[in-house]
Amino acid sequence: MSALNVAALDQGERAADERYQHHILQGVSRTFALTIPQLGPQLRSVVGNAYLLCRIVDTVEDEATLKLVDKKRFSEQFVAVVAGEVPAAEFARELYPLLSSQTLDEEKDLIHHTDAVLRITHAFNTVQQAALQRCIRIMAEGMAYYQESASVEGLPQLPDLDRYCYHVAGVVGEMLTELFCDNSVEISRQREKLMPLSVSFGQGLQMTNILKDVWEDHRRGVCWLPRELFARHGFDLSKLQPGQHNESFAAGMRELIGVARYHLERALEYTLLLPPEETGIRKFCLWALGMAVLTLRKIHGRLDFSTGVEVKISRRSVKATVLVSNFLVKKDTGLRWVFAGLSHGLPPVPAYLRQSDQGTNVGDS
Repeated sequence: MSALNVAALDQGERAADERYQHHILQGVSRTFALTIPQLGPQLRSVVGNAYLLCRIVDTVEDEATLKLVDKKRFSEQFVAVVAGEVPAAEFARELYPLLSSQTLDEEKDLIHHTDAVLRITHAFNTVQQAALQRCIRIMAEGMAYYQESASVEGLPQLPDLDRYCYHVAGVVGEMLTELFCDNSVEISRQREKLMPLSVSFGQGLQMTNILKDVWEDHRRGVCWLPRELFARHGFDLSKLQPGQHNESFAAGMRELIGVARYHLERALEYTLLLPPEETGIRKFCLWALGMAVLTLRKIHGRLDFSTGVEVKISRRSVKATVLVSNFLVKKDTGLRWVFAGLSHGLPPVPAYLRQSDQGTNVGDS
């Protein structure tokens, strides 16, 4: 076969892999299927691929029928797959038959096509691959650690929740920042300011999901809420039951909403450090940030909810977030005003976070 024909085959395979990546992204995440297309073509491919890699790690963690030792083994194996040390097909061939009906069909399909996803991964430049490898390694190690200690009694203290959020989301914020810096010289000039805030970008979104999904997690035997924080408000997390409203529990939830608000405020600072001309990246961040704040409002307005569906934002709210973000994408003052309006009425940021915050406000820079 001639070199020309081989090149054509390679291009055809890459195009087919990209089509699969776009297709499966719609099935495994409606939110990221909405935000990722706002990025430029190169970033769109690598960020979409990164999300799918993270989703594969999530699938291993969430598969209820896998023993902890097997979850750890598959997580370590997948780290090696991303690093190019183990064939992706070998990983998929062993894991796929073990997935139960509790795993979504789309996630099963993703595992089945791990090799297609990894062919895209291994075609990225060295900076991009290094960012993805680091993220998946830290995420996989963290998930394996917390799987061993997960229980319905929650995590010991708030710093333990912070560490959990870092391993599953804060590190994603760092990875995104590396990818953004690699894509733009202007953004790379802000790297030192962006990187500390990037962890909050990930943690704010993750904490919002933890609060929204508290009852779904509880039903599968897991709680990521900090016991010490709720104990201060007079509530014992070991007695947590859906449908039983308790004012002490609500007080703990309000404090955590304030903590999430703090991280989303820093996420806004992160977004406003991005050059206004980078409208695609700004939209990617703003849409996620806006939907998170609206979700916190829903949770705060109904602290006696017993399913995540009850505090899920409407399609109308999603559309409004998109329209407002697009209109104000280059207008920092307007974005600050809208964020302040949406945050109005939410529990305040706890004083201990304000006192420990050494970050520089974007408005002062």
